[in-house]
Amino acid sequence: MTTKKNGSGTTPGGRPAAVRVKTARKRTLSSTLWLERQLNDPFVAEARRRGYRSRAAFKLLQLDERFHLLKPGMRLVDLGAAPGGWTQVAIERIQPDRTGGEIVALDILEMAPLPGATVLQADFLDESAPGQLRAALGGAADAVLSDMAAPTTGHAATDHLRIMGLAETAYHFAAEVLAPGGAFVCKLFQGGAERDLLDRLKRDFAQVRHAKPPASRADSSETYLVATGFRATAPTGRE
Repeated sequence: MTTKKNGSGTTPGGRPAAVRVKTARKRTLSSTLWLERQLNDPFVAEARRRGYRSRAAFKLLQLDERFHLLKPGMRLVDLGAAPGGWTQVAIERIQPDRTGGEIVALDILEMAPLPGATVLQADFLDESAPGQLRAALGGAADAVLSDMAAPTTGHAATDHLRIMGLAETAYHFAAEVLAPGGAFVCKLFQGGAERDLLDRLKRDFAQVRHAKPPASRADSSETYLVATGFRATAPTGRE
């Protein structure tokens, strides 16, 4: 499969004929529809071709093309990193082996190692997590990324509140480890009840923007908050 770039970012090019999946005896309709969507998703195929662990890698690639978040030599934290697609993109852009940058991928789930990144299996809500990250990074972070999503219930209002709570907690964590001028990126679902988080980010950062990368599924309400220019109000431990 070929790739092409346009004004909105990296996208797979070419569209093969759609694949239809018959419902098997032991497969539910929802499982069949999920499998059919995966088989017809060009980003899934392109991720496999390029060796990315998930199609989500393209979301970060597209966000970086637009906002220039990833720079050689920077220190970066990837929250909720498993299976590692965002971490792979960070390694490609930061080039830690050549530049001396540091990447720490943290998840409560086990994640297979990636050369160029330190993988920590830990709960970012644990009181010791910020200290562990600083030790692994060698100082404060230049960027904290979060592509985390809470398990869905199927109830839109409940699911939105859950993702908002996770985003707010991720930022509370990020504020403890970010260096002055740093960036914070987190996933949200479109809806209400995000004013408090937006107000805090607008206070703490020079610029806050919403973005929906092309790799986000068209039928998803998923969006991202991208905050840059962190205004640190307390010492961060940056060396």
